Amino acid sequence: MAEIQTEKAAEPEAQAPKEAPKPEIKVQKIEPASPPAKLKKLSKWGVANIYSSGNNTIIHITDMSGAETIARVSAGMMTDKGRLKGTAYPAMQAGRKAAEEAREKGLYGVHVKVRAPGGHNTKTPGQGAQPSIRALIQGGMRIGKIEDITPIPHDTTRKPGGRRGRRV
Repeated sequence: MAEIQTEKAAEPEAQAPKEAPKPEIKVQKIEPASPPAKLKKLSKWGVANIYSSGNNTIIHITDMSGAETIARVSAGMMTDKGRLKGTAYPAMQAGRKAAEEAREKGLYGVHVKVRAPGGHNTKTPGQGAQPSIRALIQGGMRIGKIEDITPIPHDTTRKPGGRRGRRV
């Protein structure tokens, strides 16, 4: 028995140390899942330019370049009373109508650009801006990003009326 033990003990010293075999790594290419056919069909995006002053709200939906008009609706078209043009309810109706027209023409979602009068006028949008954005969502449009593009002067703009003001 002692001989067997010595032989076994001698074997590992005589042999060169073996490296452990590396496991084989199989690389599989995973194809990205293609979107469903319905989403491919409805994945057209546009731009909704919303001009909201104290007196009216105008929603103008174009393609991404801004060259082709898809829908143009104003709150004044929704009401017959001039004093109500700047309020929230006609702006909501205009937003729903604009969204409906855009969906009919194959638009899936819009990036919203909100504009106030700016310059030497008010730099905050009128009360119809937020309801019109909500109405676009209720009309079935997806909203990408919302941006404020109100023109703001970086020096000053002179008020109309001249140095001595408006003479009445």
